[in-house]
Amino acid sequence: MLDRTDTLTLQREAFRRDVLEGLALSQKTIPARWLYDDRGSELFEDITKLDEYYPTRTERAILERHAGDIAQKLGPKASLIEYGAGAGIKTEIVLDALDDPELYVPIDIAGDFLEASAERLRGRFPALDVHPVVGDFTDDIDLPDSLPDEGRRCGFFPGSTIGNLDPKDAVTFLKRMRGHVGRGGRAVLGADLKKPIEDLRRAYDDSEGVTAAFNQNLLIRINRELGGDFPHDAFHHEARWNDAESAVEMHLVADREVSVSVAGQSFDFHEGETIHTESSRKYDRASLGKLAGSAGWEIESFWTDDKDRFSVTMLKAA
Repeated sequence: MLDRTDTLTLQREAFRRDVLEGLALSQKTIPARWLYDDRGSELFEDITKLDEYYPTRTERAILERHAGDIAQKLGPKASLIEYGAGAGIKTEIVLDALDDPELYVPIDIAGDFLEASAERLRGRFPALDVHPVVGDFTDDIDLPDSLPDEGRRCGFFPGSTIGNLDPKDAVTFLKRMRGHVGRGGRAVLGADLKKPIEDLRRAYDDSEGVTAAFNQNLLIRINRELGGDFPHDAFHHEARWNDAESAVEMHLVADREVSVSVAGQSFDFHEGETIHTESSRKYDRASLGKLAGSAGWEIESFWTDDKDRFSVTMLKAA
């Protein structure tokens, strides 16, 4: 298994490769996972507390209402594997409901932020073995050797992050998660549901500018880690609706003609040209069922809030 230094070195090289390849495209694009360095993770946690951003509090309410159902289906001594763990706030709801859970494996790309979250959960659940893994959950990940064979394994993927993956990558990820939990395993999946476009736009372009800072932090990270020289005042954040993809897209839009250098390579932008940094696809039960079925899962339970804004789905290995 790679140590943390080796993992961070590989991540830095992957970041460099994705940025250089993405900026060379006709529609400049950088994968959304690179938004989440330590500062990006902090900003995202701030986003989740905004009035306009309904997904986090809505999902949390659903989990609180159905945590007992999740615990009953998993049974005693379950192991929870969380992908893109972040601060692990919603994780506490599930862990608190489980019957004597054996192991919690949070996986996240932001190492310092991940360790701080893991330490907090160790204090909250002193009898629980917490084994954080620094890594990109969209790639192959080495799970800890301490993952027990006894007790049911459950993948935990809250927060509608499944919507950030294009359909092909989403199926690949769900197949990988199915391999991690094995026969008889389960998964708990959060997904944002289709709703009026204006509600979505407000959620992704808040009045306080926190989402804008989150998006623009990607340019700050490129400058810091890849020797970039993006001018901080040359790009603004914009949220767009893509009807064909049923997705909200986040873009960084050039306010003027500008040339930048990244890792020794030059890239030109004309006024109005964008970097596409994230897509957040919206689902309904039918489209989620089709997606899960393509990866070898079936829907066991499907829970929503009273306004059908968000869903938490229990998946069972088919």
